[in-house]
Amino acid sequence: MLKQMPAARILHGDKGYDSNAIRSQVEENGTMPNILPKANRRGKNCFSPVLYRNRNAIERMFCRLKDFRRIATRYDRNTVNFLAAVCIAATVSYWL
Repeated sequence: MLKQMPAARILHGDKGYDSNAIRSQVEENGTMPNILPKANRRGKNCFSPVLYRNRNAIERMFCRLKDFRRIATRYDRNTVNFLAAVCIAATVSYWL
């Protein structure tokens, strides 16, 4: 999936993505990884907590979408129907 990622300046990631392989693959695309280092990592990589706060807005958006049972349990197996349900849920949760 990282190879299909569009061009970006910074990639925010969770502790689960803190590996040398992922970091090098992101850097090959010309993107700076801003991934929270694991507690047991010996060599701490460059990390900016100020930039990492922006990731919180994305997490809140996904949590708000998952309030809709249809989205959280993925009732719609067809991709087009699922995308339509996500669009409707996003419209309802952000417009109203």
